Amino acid sequence: MKVYINNKEHQTTAPTLAALADELGLPPTGVAVAVGEEMVPRTTWADYALTEGLKLIVIRAASGG
Repeated sequence: MKVYINNKEHQTTAPTLAALADELGLPPTGVAVAVGEEMVPRTTWADYALTEGLKLIVIRAASGG
C-alpha cells in the first residue's frame, strides 16, 4: 500500500504502525509519529492499522546545542 511519510510517498506491506516503524528502522526511543494532526502514542502503535494514502509525520529527537 502507499502511505506518505513526511510528505514523501512510501510503499509498504506493513499492517500496523509498529510494523512500519520496524521496517523503517526507527529507534525504540526518541521518535514521535503523528497521523494527520494527531500524535499517536507509541503504546498504541501495534494496534494502529495502516490504510492506503495515510499521511504520517515522523519526528526524531536531536541532541546538541
